[in-house]
Amino acid sequence: MTVERMFDEYGHFKRFQACLYFAAVFQATSCGIHYLASVFLVETPNFVCSVPGNITDVLYGNITGSSLESVFPVIKPAGGPLVVRTSEGEQWELSRCRSALRINPQDFTYDYYGNKTMKDCSGNFVYDHTEVHNSIVTDWDLVCEKEWLAKLCQPTFMLGVLVGALLFGDIADRIGRVKILMITSLCQFALGVAVAFSLNYYFFVVLRFLLAMASSGYLVVVFVYVTEFTGSKVRTWTSMHIHAAFAVGIMVVALTGYLVRVWWIYQIILSICTSPFLLFCWKFPETPFYLMAKGRYQEAQALLDTIARFNGLECRLKAEDLLEPMKSENGKTLLEKEEGERPAQPEKKLSILDLFCSWRMAGRTCTVWAIWFIGSLGYYVFSLGSVNLGGNQYVNLFLAGAVELPSYLVGCFAMDRIGRKKTCAPALLLAGVACMIIIVVPAEIDSLAIALSMIGKFAVAIAFGLIYLYTCELYPTVIRTLAVGSGSMMCRVGSIVAPFCVYLVDVWVYLPQLIVGILAFAIGVLTLLLPETLGEPLPTTLEEAESLGSSPRKKNSSPGNKDAGDGMELNQHEAKA
Repeated sequence: MTVERMFDEYGHFKRFQACLYFAAVFQATSCGIHYLASVFLVETPNFVCSVPGNITDVLYGNITGSSLESVFPVIKPAGGPLVVRTSEGEQWELSRCRSALRINPQDFTYDYYGNKTMKDCSGNFVYDHTEVHNSIVTDWDLVCEKEWLAKLCQPTFMLGVLVGALLFGDIADRIGRVKILMITSLCQFALGVAVAFSLNYYFFVVLRFLLAMASSGYLVVVFVYVTEFTGSKVRTWTSMHIHAAFAVGIMVVALTGYLVRVWWIYQIILSICTSPFLLFCWKFPETPFYLMAKGRYQEAQALLDTIARFNGLECRLKAEDLLEPMKSENGKTLLEKEEGERPAQPEKKLSILDLFCSWRMAGRTCTVWAIWFIGSLGYYVFSLGSVNLGGNQYVNLFLAGAVELPSYLVGCFAMDRIGRKKTCAPALLLAGVACMIIIVVPAEIDSLAIALSMIGKFAVAIAFGLIYLYTCELYPTVIRTLAVGSGSMMCRVGSIVAPFCVYLVDVWVYLPQLIVGILAFAIGVLTLLLPETLGEPLPTTLEEAESLGSSPRKKNSSPGNKDAGDGMELNQHEAKA
């Protein structure tokens, strides 16, 4: 028997589920916001060393000006130094991390072959505020010998995402999905605002690390939450469109970054964008799958009654109908007994080791983790290695979020028509083939290389988008959130490894694509060994999960469960049709 029967009775996506879904997805945009916020938080504008005295003249090649601000827009980081003259008559050559005082210059020219006195900047810099009015780089001078501190911000955030995914995934399987959604939502708001008031760089990094844990925790648990509240007929769309909400968060970052150029105001605005969710998230109910798995049958019955009433249906379904009737010695069912009267059943402590409880589950877990890893690695390698679009950076980031939407639509259609496995495996194989072809494309045909890179990124995005739902459907209720959390951990490992993979371009220009191509193709082949879950009810026990893809599940023939079994078969038949 399965809890899936409730969707046949009360609807796969009616009023009650829709309200919960759109509220949960609304908050999911905050995860996309915080993941990408550092793009403008740690932005480094053009800068040079400052000089003592007032500047009266500036030279940069054949360009002249009366102030640094007038020349900054045309400065290139790899270009030559700025030559300035002060009101005291001194001439300085200014570069990013050092300055040189000319000794007894005759004329004010750009080229000078006389003696110079080299000096370090000593923490005194002048920044170009044309695009970036204020960032943590300009506030705390995270340039030159401190540049590595600015570059450390995003890897540290990703480390927090990794920790949060594993930690909150495990906790949600123990104490419930709703409590984690409320805690992480409150933490995202509080920590997001607190980041704006960081007194120094180290407070900033610590608060962002904690914020990353909260954002990751919400994103992991919300996938499980909406999956357990929507029926199989719409589960593909509801799961995939959480990715769309994440992409909307990226677009919000671009829009806010364009309108607000002061980092701490920008951070506050981003943090309060989804704050209305805090007003009603405490009304969220626990999922029926979790309540039934934990033996909280009376709460499950109250939830079923609420769903029926809210959807305008008759309350016909009983929680005990979703279980095999277990009579006690006095003839009462377990549901009819009070909490204190039910026999105490010690709850087994589950851990990540239960993902490897058998050879079949171990192989499945390794393959699923590999898909998570290559999805993240491929996405970032394709992104970092693609041709720079040029133009306005805010528009570029907005488009980077917008172009993700078509891949999720294609993924949804394919998953519901040909299945999860038959969508994921070809997508990874296509990404691998695209990488291989890029290697043999002549260097002068740039347009073809760019097109192949976009095909590879599009294919990886499809596989990466569906793996959340596929993971939920491959594992039972008791370890489902842990499975998604551990997969998200592998995703973060991929995002941390990706920059190092891109650095291999110094060894061979096509080495990053070669690595991604080989891995994507190999993992695509392994994906063909996974069971198909299209039209299958969510497994509730380890035994049910392990039986996926083997012989048909053993049907319970007890009279009390016949109706539920018929409902489950009808659900599968309709989904396959």
